Amino acid sequence: MLAFGSFTFGDALLTVLELALLFMWIWVAIGVIVDVFRSHDLSGAAKAVWVLVIVIFPLIGVLIYLLVRGRGMHERSAHAAAASQDAFRQYVRNVAHTPVDDLNALEDLRQRGVLSDEEFEKAKAKVIS
Repeated sequence: MLAFGSFTFGDALLTVLELALLFMWIWVAIGVIVDVFRSHDLSGAAKAVWVLVIVIFPLIGVLIYLLVRGRGMHERSAHAAAASQDAFRQYVRNVAHTPVDDLNALEDLRQRGVLSDEEFEKAKAKVIS
């Protein structure tokens, strides 16, 4: 082990490079494992085998996965992102009420005779203000 006094600038740069490569490796490995579980075309047994290969032989397992199934990783990722955006938009549509929606509902209640004209005007004033 190097003493602190003999730790040079070059050693510091090499340490930073090693940490950056380790971070990138972890990022890729996690991305591959996420893609394994995201794949709908893999059976449960195939997913288990891929994860087992990646855990036992990390470097070789990830490289083999990238060579064999890497082409579809982007499509699966884009599909998951689009599905997430669609789910969010649907949620916003279901939850968000605009004043126009409230006024339409009040008008519908008035036309069905549930609200009188006076009650409608009071409720409309609350919605508008």
